[in-house]
Amino acid sequence: MGFFDRNRQELVDQGLDPSRLPPGQYLTDRFPVLHVGDVPEYGPGEWDLTIFGLVDSPVRLGLDDLRALPAADLTFDIHCVTKWSKFDTKWTGVLVRDLFEMAGVQAGATHVMEHAEFGYTTNVPLTDITVDNAIVAYAYEGEEIEPIHGGPVRIVIPHLYFWKSAKWVRGLELCEGDAPGFWERNGYNMYGDPFREQRFTGQ
Repeated sequence: MGFFDRNRQELVDQGLDPSRLPPGQYLTDRFPVLHVGDVPEYGPGEWDLTIFGLVDSPVRLGLDDLRALPAADLTFDIHCVTKWSKFDTKWTGVLVRDLFEMAGVQAGATHVMEHAEFGYTTNVPLTDITVDNAIVAYAYEGEEIEPIHGGPVRIVIPHLYFWKSAKWVRGLELCEGDAPGFWERNGYNMYGDPFREQRFTGQ
């Protein structure tokens, strides 16, 4: 029995539902660190988030502004394209759809481009970033998100591979039509469904 089969059997032995683990993934208790480039540092008041593009009124929020909004405490599984999954992770943040309601999404918007530090981008359909558990997160397991994991603020969209949940997010751009972000231009799938193993272009 290979590693992935043993790992899946361990789920069964622990009384966990193996259907929660997408094909080609293994369950870990760790939180591996993977990103492109350096980890940014922010002084007080230096981070902000802008909602722009096809909106009625662009919105800019500082960290205190974000934390002052109604918060959602959510628990869900996450899945990285590098094949690790982590169950029952706990996050606190603001629902993306609530932020979009503040900005007023225009009728032509179909997709969102997430903009993060150092020019990183990733694309998602509007319908996927406005589900009940897609959030702009500022806390993980009851604590501030560590910089190596995307703090002070990152996107979390748990039903897509985790590269679609941009670390160090600085902007959400409402767009008409789809366009590739950083990893998508470098061969990753445009959508990224873990349960369909959509890791790379053509899958």
